[in-house]
Amino acid sequence: MRALLFSASMLGLTACATAPEILPFEVQSVPPAVETAPMIGVGDRADDPAIWVSDDPSQPSLILGTNKDEGLHVYTLDGTEIQFLDVGQINNVDIRGRYAVASNDEVGALTRFVISRSTTEPVLHIGNTPIETEEPYGACLGLDADGLVAAVTYKTGLVEFWRADQSKDADISAALTQTIQLPSQLEGCVFDETQEKIFIGEEAFGLWSYAYRDASAEPQIVDSIAASNGLVADVEGVSIYWAQNGGYIIASAQEADRYVVYDRLPPHAPRGIFSISESADGSIDAVSHTDGLDVVSAALPGYPKGLLVVQDDGNPQSGVDQNFKLVDWAEVMEQLGLE
Repeated sequence: MRALLFSASMLGLTACATAPEILPFEVQSVPPAVETAPMIGVGDRADDPAIWVSDDPSQPSLILGTNKDEGLHVYTLDGTEIQFLDVGQINNVDIRGRYAVASNDEVGALTRFVISRSTTEPVLHIGNTPIETEEPYGACLGLDADGLVAAVTYKTGLVEFWRADQSKDADISAALTQTIQLPSQLEGCVFDETQEKIFIGEEAFGLWSYAYRDASAEPQIVDSIAASNGLVADVEGVSIYWAQNGGYIIASAQEADRYVVYDRLPPHAPRGIFSISESADGSIDAVSHTDGLDVVSAALPGYPKGLLVVQDDGNPQSGVDQNFKLVDWAEVMEQLGLE
Protein backbone atom coordinates (compact mmCIF):
# COMPACT_ATOMS: atom_id res chain seq x y z
CA MET A 1 0.00 0.00 0.00
CA ARG A 2 2.83 2.40 0.90
CA ALA A 3 4.55 1.55 -2.37
CA LEU A 4 1.32 2.20 -4.29
CA LEU A 5 0.84 5.55 -2.60
CA PHE A 6 4.45 6.46 -3.32
CA SER A 7 4.02 5.55 -6.99
CA ALA A 8 0.83 7.61 -7.22
CA SER A 9 2.47 10.62 -5.61
CA MET A 10 5.42 10.36 -7.98
CA LEU A 11 3.02 10.27 -10.94
CA GLY A 12 1.37 13.40 -9.58
CA LEU A 13 4.73 15.13 -9.25
CA THR A 14 5.66 14.13 -12.78
CA ALA A 15 2.37 15.48 -14.11
CA CYS A 16 2.93 18.76 -12.30
CA ALA A 17 6.50 18.98 -13.55
CA THR A 18 5.44 18.54 -17.17
CA ALA A 19 2.36 20.76 -17.06
CA PRO A 20 2.56 23.54 -19.65
CA GLU A 21 3.46 26.99 -18.41
CA ILE A 22 0.53 29.40 -18.57
CA LEU A 23 1.63 32.99 -19.18
CA PRO A 24 -0.40 36.18 -19.62
CA PHE A 25 1.56 37.05 -22.77
CA GLU A 26 3.15 35.23 -25.65
CA VAL A 27 6.95 35.35 -25.38
CA GLN A 28 8.10 37.59 -28.22
CA SER A 29 11.51 37.40 -29.84
CA VAL A 30 13.81 40.30 -30.70
CA PRO A 31 17.21 40.12 -32.44
CA PRO A 32 20.46 41.65 -31.20
CA ALA A 33 21.92 44.46 -33.28
CA VAL A 34 25.54 44.28 -32.06
CA GLU A 35 27.64 42.23 -29.67
CA THR A 36 30.69 43.32 -27.71
CA ALA A 37 34.12 41.79 -27.99
CA PRO A 38 34.17 38.59 -25.91
CA MET A 39 35.87 38.06 -22.57
CA ILE A 40 38.06 35.26 -23.89
CA GLY A 41 38.08 32.24 -21.61
CA VAL A 42 35.99 29.60 -19.87
CA GLY A 43 33.85 30.29 -16.82
CA ASP A 44 31.23 32.70 -15.55
CA ARG A 45 33.05 35.99 -16.12
CA ALA A 46 30.85 38.68 -17.68
CA ASP A 47 28.15 39.90 -15.34
CA ASP A 48 26.64 43.38 -15.54
CA PRO A 49 26.65 46.27 -18.05
CA ALA A 50 26.00 49.99 -17.63
CA ILE A 51 25.38 52.43 -20.47
CA TRP A 52 26.88 55.92 -20.36
CA VAL A 53 25.18 58.41 -22.70
CA SER A 54 27.62 61.09 -23.87
CA ASP A 55 26.64 64.73 -23.45
CA ASP A 56 29.34 65.80 -25.93
CA PRO A 57 29.00 65.15 -29.69
CA SER A 58 32.78 64.73 -29.92
CA GLN A 59 32.85 62.00 -27.27
CA PRO A 60 31.32 58.56 -27.94
CA SER A 61 28.79 56.96 -25.62
CA LEU A 62 30.14 53.95 -23.75
CA ILE A 63 29.21 50.58 -22.29
CA LEU A 64 30.89 49.52 -19.07
CA GLY A 65 30.90 45.76 -18.46
CA THR A 66 32.04 43.93 -15.35
CA ASN A 67 34.35 40.94 -15.38
CA LYS A 68 33.94 39.31 -11.99
CA ASP A 69 37.32 37.62 -12.28
CA GLU A 70 39.37 40.66 -13.24
CA GLY A 71 37.88 44.15 -13.53
CA LEU A 72 36.01 46.53 -15.81
CA HIS A 73 35.83 46.45 -19.63
CA VAL A 74 34.85 49.56 -21.61
CA TYR A 75 33.25 49.34 -25.07
CA THR A 76 31.98 51.70 -27.73
CA LEU A 77 28.49 51.17 -29.19
CA ASP A 78 29.91 49.13 -32.08
CA GLY A 79 31.11 46.55 -29.54
CA THR A 80 34.80 47.42 -29.72
CA GLU A 81 36.69 47.18 -26.44
CA ILE A 82 38.70 50.37 -25.91
CA GLN A 83 39.82 50.09 -22.29
CA PHE A 84 40.27 47.63 -19.44
CA LEU A 85 40.66 48.59 -15.78
CA ASP A 86 42.31 45.96 -13.58
CA VAL A 87 40.47 46.82 -10.37
CA GLY A 88 39.65 43.35 -9.04
CA GLN A 89 36.60 41.10 -8.87
CA ILE A 90 33.72 43.47 -9.52
CA ASN A 91 30.21 42.13 -9.96
CA ASN A 92 27.68 44.92 -10.65
CA VAL A 93 28.21 48.41 -12.05
CA ASP A 94 25.92 51.43 -12.41
CA ILE A 95 26.18 55.01 -13.68
CA ARG A 96 24.66 58.38 -12.82
CA GLY A 97 25.91 61.40 -14.72
CA ARG A 98 29.67 60.98 -15.09
CA TYR A 99 30.01 58.83 -11.98
CA ALA A 100 30.00 55.05 -11.79
CA VAL A 101 30.19 52.60 -8.91
CA ALA A 102 30.80 48.84 -8.76
CA SER A 103 30.61 46.18 -6.06
CA ASN A 104 34.11 44.80 -5.52
CA ASP A 105 34.34 41.50 -3.65
CA GLU A 106 38.12 41.23 -3.98
CA VAL A 107 38.85 44.30 -1.89
CA GLY A 108 35.54 44.44 0.02
CA ALA A 109 34.54 47.85 -1.26
CA LEU A 110 32.48 50.05 -3.51
CA THR A 111 34.85 50.83 -6.37
CA ARG A 112 34.34 54.32 -7.80
CA PHE A 113 34.90 55.62 -11.33
CA VAL A 114 34.41 58.85 -13.25
CA ILE A 115 33.91 59.27 -16.99
CA SER A 116 36.65 61.62 -18.21
CA ARG A 117 37.01 63.73 -21.34
CA SER A 118 39.98 61.62 -22.43
CA THR A 119 39.79 59.64 -25.68
CA THR A 120 42.50 57.20 -24.55
CA GLU A 121 41.34 56.64 -20.96
CA PRO A 122 37.64 57.58 -20.87
CA VAL A 123 37.01 55.82 -17.54
CA LEU A 124 39.14 56.64 -14.50
CA HIS A 125 39.30 54.62 -11.28
CA ILE A 126 39.10 57.25 -8.52
CA GLY A 127 39.06 55.13 -5.38
CA ASN A 128 37.40 52.51 -3.18
CA THR A 129 34.99 52.91 -0.29
CA PRO A 130 35.68 50.05 2.18
CA ILE A 131 32.65 48.01 3.26
CA GLU A 132 32.69 46.02 6.49
CA THR A 133 29.97 43.55 5.45
CA GLU A 134 31.53 40.60 3.62
CA GLU A 135 30.94 39.88 -0.08
CA PRO A 136 29.25 42.94 -1.60
CA TYR A 137 27.23 41.44 -4.44
CA GLY A 138 24.88 43.74 -6.38
CA ALA A 139 25.17 47.52 -6.66
CA CYS A 140 23.24 50.43 -8.16
CA LEU A 141 23.63 54.20 -8.13
CA GLY A 142 21.13 57.01 -7.73
CA LEU A 143 21.28 60.81 -7.94
CA ASP A 144 18.58 62.58 -5.94
CA ALA A 145 18.07 65.90 -4.17
CA ASP A 146 20.78 65.02 -1.64
CA GLY A 147 23.36 63.88 -4.20
CA LEU A 148 24.72 60.47 -5.07
CA VAL A 149 23.47 57.40 -3.21
CA ALA A 150 24.61 53.83 -3.80
CA ALA A 151 22.84 50.65 -2.78
CA VAL A 152 24.73 47.41 -2.14
CA THR A 153 22.86 44.11 -2.08
CA TYR A 154 23.95 40.86 -0.47
CA LYS A 155 23.31 37.13 -0.68
CA THR A 156 21.93 37.33 2.87
CA GLY A 157 19.08 39.62 1.75
CA LEU A 158 20.69 42.71 3.26
CA VAL A 159 20.61 46.07 1.44
CA GLU A 160 22.96 48.88 2.47
CA PHE A 161 22.61 52.52 1.39
CA TRP A 162 25.77 54.63 1.08
CA ARG A 163 25.61 58.43 0.74
CA ALA A 164 28.45 60.15 -1.12
CA ASP A 165 30.31 63.34 -0.32
CA GLN A 166 30.96 64.92 -3.73
CA SER A 167 33.10 67.82 -2.60
CA LYS A 168 35.85 66.79 -5.03
CA ASP A 169 35.67 64.73 -8.23
CA ALA A 170 38.86 62.87 -7.39
CA ASP A 171 38.06 62.18 -3.75
CA ILE A 172 34.50 61.03 -3.20
CA SER A 173 33.93 59.52 0.22
CA ALA A 174 30.75 57.73 1.28
CA ALA A 175 29.05 56.80 4.53
CA LEU A 176 26.57 54.05 5.40
CA THR A 177 23.26 55.75 6.19
CA GLN A 178 20.58 53.02 6.14
CA THR A 179 19.97 49.27 5.85
CA ILE A 180 16.95 47.07 5.13
CA GLN A 181 16.55 43.30 5.25
CA LEU A 182 14.78 41.14 2.66
CA PRO A 183 14.25 37.38 3.03
CA SER A 184 16.90 35.86 0.74
CA GLN A 185 19.63 36.37 -1.85
CA LEU A 186 19.56 39.65 -3.78
CA GLU A 187 21.54 41.07 -6.68
CA GLY A 188 20.06 43.41 -9.28
CA CYS A 189 18.70 46.81 -8.29
CA VAL A 190 17.88 50.18 -9.83
CA PHE A 191 17.02 53.59 -8.38
CA ASP A 192 13.93 55.49 -9.51
CA GLU A 193 14.74 58.93 -8.15
CA THR A 194 11.57 60.60 -9.42
CA GLN A 195 9.47 58.27 -7.27
CA GLU A 196 12.13 58.16 -4.53
CA LYS A 197 12.14 54.38 -4.82
CA ILE A 198 14.55 51.55 -5.44
CA PHE A 199 13.58 48.32 -7.23
CA ILE A 200 15.39 45.19 -6.04
CA GLY A 201 15.45 41.65 -7.39
CA GLU A 202 15.22 38.82 -4.87
CA GLU A 203 16.56 35.94 -6.93
CA ALA A 204 14.35 33.11 -5.69
CA PHE A 205 11.22 35.18 -5.07
CA GLY A 206 10.58 38.21 -7.28
CA LEU A 207 10.81 41.98 -7.55
CA TRP A 208 10.48 44.49 -4.69
CA SER A 209 10.15 48.27 -4.43
CA TYR A 210 11.21 50.35 -1.46
CA ALA A 211 10.72 54.07 -0.75
CA TYR A 212 14.29 54.56 0.38
CA ARG A 213 13.85 58.20 1.50
CA ASP A 214 10.99 57.34 3.87
CA ALA A 215 12.36 56.06 7.18
CA SER A 216 9.01 54.46 8.05
CA ALA A 217 8.53 52.65 4.71
CA GLU A 218 8.35 48.90 4.28
CA PRO A 219 9.42 47.03 1.11
CA GLN A 220 6.53 46.34 -1.28
CA ILE A 221 6.13 43.41 -3.68
CA VAL A 222 6.02 44.38 -7.35
CA ASP A 223 5.82 40.84 -8.74
CA SER A 224 6.62 37.33 -7.57
CA ILE A 225 7.56 34.13 -9.32
CA ALA A 226 4.38 32.57 -7.94
CA ALA A 227 2.23 35.12 -9.79
CA SER A 228 3.11 33.50 -13.15
CA ASN A 229 3.58 36.77 -15.02
CA GLY A 230 6.72 35.44 -16.69
CA LEU A 231 9.21 35.98 -13.88
CA VAL A 232 11.19 32.90 -12.80
CA ALA A 233 14.26 32.25 -10.69
CA ASP A 234 16.80 33.58 -10.82
CA VAL A 235 15.53 37.16 -10.89
CA GLU A 236 18.71 38.94 -11.93
CA GLY A 237 19.29 42.24 -13.76
CA VAL A 238 16.83 45.12 -13.22
CA SER A 239 16.75 48.45 -15.06
CA ILE A 240 14.38 51.31 -15.98
CA TYR A 241 13.41 52.71 -19.38
CA TRP A 242 12.34 56.34 -18.89
CA ALA A 243 9.49 57.61 -21.07
CA GLN A 244 6.86 60.35 -21.12
CA ASN A 245 4.11 57.86 -20.31
CA GLY A 246 6.00 56.74 -17.21
CA GLY A 247 8.33 54.22 -18.76
CA TYR A 248 9.05 50.62 -17.91
CA ILE A 249 10.92 48.31 -15.56
CA ILE A 250 12.82 45.45 -17.21
CA ALA A 251 13.83 42.36 -15.22
CA SER A 252 15.85 39.33 -16.30
CA ALA A 253 14.21 35.94 -15.66
CA GLN A 254 17.48 34.06 -15.93
CA GLU A 255 16.46 30.41 -15.86
CA ALA A 256 13.92 30.92 -18.67
CA ASP A 257 16.28 32.97 -20.90
CA ARG A 258 13.78 35.84 -21.07
CA TYR A 259 12.84 39.29 -19.80
CA VAL A 260 9.65 40.70 -18.25
CA VAL A 261 8.55 44.31 -18.77
CA TYR A 262 6.39 46.23 -16.26
CA ASP A 263 4.98 49.73 -16.04
CA ARG A 264 7.35 51.88 -14.02
CA LEU A 265 4.46 53.61 -12.26
CA PRO A 266 2.18 51.84 -9.75
CA PRO A 267 0.58 49.36 -9.83
CA HIS A 268 3.49 48.18 -12.05
CA ALA A 269 1.32 46.13 -14.38
CA PRO A 270 3.20 43.55 -16.48
CA ARG A 271 3.31 44.62 -20.13
CA GLY A 272 5.03 41.77 -21.93
CA ILE A 273 7.71 39.11 -22.12
CA PHE A 274 10.52 38.74 -24.64
CA SER A 275 13.64 36.75 -25.40
CA ILE A 276 16.65 37.65 -27.55
CA SER A 277 17.14 35.45 -30.62
CA GLU A 278 20.12 35.22 -32.92
CA SER A 279 20.48 38.00 -35.47
CA ALA A 280 18.66 37.68 -38.79
CA ASP A 281 21.86 36.81 -40.63
CA GLY A 282 23.00 34.38 -37.94
CA SER A 283 26.22 36.29 -37.25
CA ILE A 284 25.27 37.02 -33.62
CA ASP A 285 24.11 34.16 -31.41
CA ALA A 286 20.99 34.13 -29.25
CA VAL A 287 21.15 35.23 -25.62
CA SER A 288 20.88 32.76 -22.75
CA HIS A 289 20.88 32.96 -18.96
CA THR A 290 21.21 36.75 -18.70
CA ASP A 291 22.59 38.09 -15.45
CA GLY A 292 22.88 41.88 -15.54
CA LEU A 293 21.28 44.33 -17.96
CA ASP A 294 20.86 48.05 -18.55
CA VAL A 295 18.55 50.15 -20.71
CA VAL A 296 18.42 53.83 -21.66
CA SER A 297 15.72 55.79 -23.46
CA ALA A 298 18.05 58.47 -24.85
CA ALA A 299 18.41 58.55 -28.62
CA LEU A 300 21.78 57.11 -29.63
CA PRO A 301 23.37 56.58 -33.05
CA GLY A 302 21.48 53.66 -34.57
CA TYR A 303 19.09 53.49 -31.63
CA PRO A 304 16.64 56.41 -31.94
CA LYS A 305 14.29 55.07 -29.22
CA GLY A 306 16.97 53.83 -26.86
CA LEU A 307 19.25 50.88 -26.21
CA LEU A 308 19.11 47.68 -24.16
CA VAL A 309 22.36 45.88 -23.24
CA VAL A 310 22.31 42.41 -21.66
CA GLN A 311 24.90 39.92 -20.46
CA ASP A 312 25.06 36.68 -22.47
CA ASP A 313 26.05 33.54 -20.60
CA GLY A 314 27.36 31.71 -23.69
CA ASN A 315 28.96 32.92 -26.85
CA PRO A 316 27.61 30.58 -28.10
CA GLN A 317 28.42 27.79 -25.60
CA SER A 318 27.50 28.34 -21.95
CA GLY A 319 30.37 29.77 -19.94
CA VAL A 320 32.61 30.31 -22.96
CA ASP A 321 33.80 33.73 -24.22
CA GLN A 322 30.94 35.54 -22.51
CA ASN A 323 30.00 39.01 -23.75
CA PHE A 324 27.20 41.58 -23.94
CA LYS A 325 24.51 41.93 -26.60
CA LEU A 326 23.03 45.26 -27.75
CA VAL A 327 19.33 45.40 -28.69
CA ASP A 328 17.47 48.24 -30.38
CA TRP A 329 14.71 49.18 -27.91
CA ALA A 330 12.47 50.04 -30.86
CA GLU A 331 12.39 46.30 -31.62
CA VAL A 332 11.18 45.54 -28.10
CA MET A 333 8.51 48.26 -28.32
CA GLU A 334 7.25 46.92 -31.62
CA GLN A 335 7.09 43.29 -30.54
CA LEU A 336 5.41 44.04 -27.20
CA GLY A 337 3.13 46.77 -28.52
CA LEU A 338 4.51 49.36 -26.09
CA GLU A 339 3.72 53.04 -26.47
